Amino acid sequence: MSAMPASTRAARKRARPLLGTLVEIGARSSSIAAVDAAIERAFAAVRAVHALMSYHEPTSDVSRLNRMGAGTAPVDPHTWQVLAAARAVSEASEGRFDVSVAPQLVQHGYLPAHADFEVAAPEANWRHIELLPGHRVRLARPLHLDLGGIAKGYAVDCAIRALQDAGMEAGRVNAGGDLRLFGDVAETIHVRHPQAATRLLPLCQISEGALATSANYYSHRRVGGRTVSPLIDPATRAPCASERSVSVLAHCCTLADALTKVVYADPEGALEALQRLDAHAIVLDIDPTAAGGIRARASGPAGWQPLPLAAPQALAA
Repeated sequence: MSAMPASTRAARKRARPLLGTLVEIGARSSSIAAVDAAIERAFAAVRAVHALMSYHEPTSDVSRLNRMGAGTAPVDPHTWQVLAAARAVSEASEGRFDVSVAPQLVQHGYLPAHADFEVAAPEANWRHIELLPGHRVRLARPLHLDLGGIAKGYAVDCAIRALQDAGMEAGRVNAGGDLRLFGDVAETIHVRHPQAATRLLPLCQISEGALATSANYYSHRRVGGRTVSPLIDPATRAPCASERSVSVLAHCCTLADALTKVVYADPEGALEALQRLDAHAIVLDIDPTAAGGIRARASGPAGWQPLPLAAPQALAA
């Protein structure tokens, strides 16, 4: 964050393990006490999202729906809102985002198997999730929901809202690469090299917005003689094994988080969804013929355009 006179402004930054990653929250105001209270409110907002939308927690809304099978049940307004956002991305991307791919993640060892979940119908997908008035959800087929591809971004948005509601002048929330800023702050974004996670590449600078990044730096593995990852292509229900990094910039982290999966699965097919949802993406692909072994491109009205990158920097030991 920018420098500030100590007599008139106070800033704090805190980090805690939440959402399966490290969540960092920073804020600035005129009072240390006010900043500390605002950061606590922001962490409480993140914890609330985790409790409602975790695939692992037996009391979460997600687990309740997965146990229910076909039928209708009320959920928390936050869960309903995330499912509504997920449906908007699914519709804009013609199904390239799908929160019903949990069975494939279980199959490849990225999610645990729950014996008390209703058996998912093989044909079930996002179209079988209906959102009804009164924050009710109807599942037209038994399916297994996993909101891990969007809920982290939503938690970041909730934390930012908590900071703003507390009157903070500026704030920053970063949940494992899902980032959002507000106020007179700006940040240069670095991402890891897709083939060398200890090397950082400067990507862009953002302020008053959100950015999320998806890649398989540490999560890919070999299963049955092939490489798998937790990024599932809903069109094929197979893991995306490409060595690439995808970053999406949007007005909120909920959209940025979800759209990274759409772009990762199909960069060309994602262009229309990015335009519909007023978002932009940067893709880094391995290319031995390119400078530094990386081909970078950015989305725009005319399609994907080459993006020059500075030389990578090594992470400090």
